Amino acid sequence: QVQLVESGGGLVQAGGSLRLSCEISGRTFSTYNMGWFRQAPGKERAFVASISRSGDSIYYLHTVKGRFTISRDYAKNTVYLQMNYLKPEDTAVYYCAADQDWPMKMSPPARATYWGQGTQVTVSS
Repeated sequence: QVQLVESGGGLVQAGGSLRLSCEISGRTFSTYNMGWFRQAPGKERAFVASISRSGDSIYYLHTVKGRFTISRDYAKNTVYLQMNYLKPEDTAVYYCAADQDWPMKMSPPARATYWGQGTQVTVSS
């Protein structure tokens, strides 16, 4: 059973930064493509960023490109989402996801094989 555990959410002022982390259990990290999705109140879960199992292919939602960076650390079985220049519209619950399909599905509805429990990110204006 694959488990994803997220951390790093919180409250930040507009223009600030946060780094989300997602650790995947077991020795399966290198076999999965990893992604971040988010769900704002009253909206469906949406794609934010994804990174291939080899790390050589990355996709971003166009509204976060240039502000967010996804990366992965194979030694720590962890994928990160560095979020800079945060805006109030980035407020959402952020979910880590793992899937063996590439590219990961970017159009709604969101789909992945495994999901984390979610971490709240709140950006105040």
